[in-house]
Amino acid sequence: MIDWLERTFGALHQWTFESLVLPAASALGLSGYAEHLFDGTELFLIGVLQIIVLLAVLRPLEAWRPVERWASRKLVRSDVIYTLLNRLGLVPLAVFFALRPLVDGFDGWLRMQGFIPPNLEDWFPWLRAHPFAAFLVYLAILDLAEYWRHRLQHRFDWWWQLHALHHSQRQMSFWTDDRNHFLDDIIARGWFAIVALAVGVPPGHFVAALVVTQLIESLSHANIAISFGRVGERLLVSPRFHRMHHAIGAGHEGAARGCNFAQLFPLWDVVFGTARFDADYHPTGIRDQLDGRDYGEGVVRQQWLGLKRLFGRDRALAALARAS
Repeated sequence: MIDWLERTFGALHQWTFESLVLPAASALGLSGYAEHLFDGTELFLIGVLQIIVLLAVLRPLEAWRPVERWASRKLVRSDVIYTLLNRLGLVPLAVFFALRPLVDGFDGWLRMQGFIPPNLEDWFPWLRAHPFAAFLVYLAILDLAEYWRHRLQHRFDWWWQLHALHHSQRQMSFWTDDRNHFLDDIIARGWFAIVALAVGVPPGHFVAALVVTQLIESLSHANIAISFGRVGERLLVSPRFHRMHHAIGAGHEGAARGCNFAQLFPLWDVVFGTARFDADYHPTGIRDQLDGRDYGEGVVRQQWLGLKRLFGRDRALAALARAS
């Protein structure tokens, strides 16, 4: 079954690239990027499949057992746009072209030094015979790096000014995962890629880790009143566990500037003392929104207000609100 799925997807990928993407690239003078566009086509098709899964699985669950029932889903609309831009590869493609000169320069410097990043299989040869075990180890390493990246987003005030957009959603749903400032996305994706390069994550494992992370994060943001149980809540981030991270007055305040930072595995929050396994489902958002602070509704305004916060507008007010 798995082999059939891989063959079917491979054939669809090849047809889409050769019949649609490559002719368009040639017409636009982008044939030199064919290799990268081939990879981008794969990410686009994977994104389409992800969105189908989200709509087929998570949307019915939200309708069946919602934490909150909303008279209007107006506030969710911008999150849908963010998800489409990210999952269909438009934001990753923009990030790629923005970072390409830096990546190429760094890669060239490494090659001149004769350095080829080792991977886990070089350090632990037995993993070559157990590819699924190797994937899980890579996934755990990447998730640990994401945990600390997430904590730094809350710790550094300038970074929080961007990340606050993600936390400002009062109607959190499975669409909310990709609700980020584009500059924040560039930093986060660069972080993920650098860590993956440093530990030698193979390309296939990298794509799989990205997809698994995205799907679980969509689930963890979903408006679903579901618990994984006492044991399950400590093995995988659940909607209830992550909702505490978005809770007003808890998810981004206090000594640690929040709680429940893990993306996939709550183990990291347990180990570093930032876990909260509350049984209640709390309202989401940022405390200063209750006092009328505007984080914007549409994508353009949200991005603009994020830049204004980053460059110091009302920063003192934001810091005071977080410390209170």
